[in-house]
Amino acid sequence: MTDERTKAFFGNGVEANIDALYSVAWRLTRKDADAEDLVAETVAKAWGAVDTLGERERFRPWLFRILHNTFISDYRKQSVRPAEASYSDGDCEDDDLATLLNEQSDDFLVWWSNPEREFFNNLLGDQLLAALDRLPEAYRTVVILVNVEGFTYDETAEVLGIAPGTVRSRMKRGRTLLQKALWQQRPASAQGAKP
Repeated sequence: MTDERTKAFFGNGVEANIDALYSVAWRLTRKDADAEDLVAETVAKAWGAVDTLGERERFRPWLFRILHNTFISDYRKQSVRPAEASYSDGDCEDDDLATLLNEQSDDFLVWWSNPEREFFNNLLGDQLLAALDRLPEAYRTVVILVNVEGFTYDETAEVLGIAPGTVRSRMKRGRTLLQKALWQQRPASAQGAKP
């Protein structure tokens, strides 16, 4: 049974990262419903494994690694719906998880309807988002984690289970591909101008 301090730590950690989880999940799945399912499955898996978390300050990379691994194992293989969790009436931990997910969904709805968040999301521009979406998955994931979500190269390596040198290589290649895609999308009036 999980103690109250662990429940509070977990709830606060999920709450602090829910918007970033959804953002990355949406970038990976490209569908609202699938991103919501991926986040829900990630939180459920994390809750089930919270006792395996070694250092609490590593919670964020640990949580995103679960998200990435869940995406790889389920969504990439066209299993776009997570397995249904069974909540039995007599199982205290399942009831705690159901309560936690309900509380988190309220926070998510507040975030989702936030006009300030929508304004800043629109600042990125449709062309940049479209170019980012066209990057191959390996590069897109690294660029999102480092440039959008602010992970360090070492944290990104931990999340993806790859070497930090591979992260650096993928960042360089991803940025180059993104730059080329944006250069090709520039308006016809700017085609002759040099950057």
